[in-house]
Amino acid sequence: MSVWRSFTCLAGLLLAGTAIGNGALPFSNSEACMQGPLAEFGRYIGDWRIEDETLSRDTLEWEAGKGARWIFTCLGDGTAVQDFWLPPDGSVGTNLRIYDPDSETWEITWAINTAPGMSHIRAKLNDAGNIIMKYVAPLPNPLRRITFFPPDDDGWNWRLEFSWDDGANWTEVYRIKATPYQDDA
Repeated sequence: MSVWRSFTCLAGLLLAGTAIGNGALPFSNSEACMQGPLAEFGRYIGDWRIEDETLSRDTLEWEAGKGARWIFTCLGDGTAVQDFWLPPDGSVGTNLRIYDPDSETWEITWAINTAPGMSHIRAKLNDAGNIIMKYVAPLPNPLRRITFFPPDDDGWNWRLEFSWDDGANWTEVYRIKATPYQDDA
């Protein structure tokens, strides 16, 4: 079965699960996403508190953001890794990540309720253990590259870079530090 056919089937499952209640969705077996190539994104499964910073265009200094919550889960006993991006402004975003063993890459669909449509992103683990994500369609202007760094006992880091010269040079413009989420209430 092709990656996109798998994605279509999984999207149908998610829609059906929403209609009948989330208890019917196959979220319970995270272990299936901790083996083989699925562990590349499976290692981020959990509930994360996000501290973020944006590079100011005016001062070129880092400015603290408002943070977010980012929840990663394993779907379909290892079919995919899905996350839910939950910033404090009430918007909701999600990535659905499916591993393609033929190309040894991740095919990712990103959607957020504050923007129309979705983005197709492709990712690959590099030799340093970082996951490098690049947009496939639509191509953003400027070009974007996202890096997930390997987690450690304290959490993990993430970086967004822009290129204004077709990928010859990259400038970090946004960064994240993820630590385990603990409800303050």
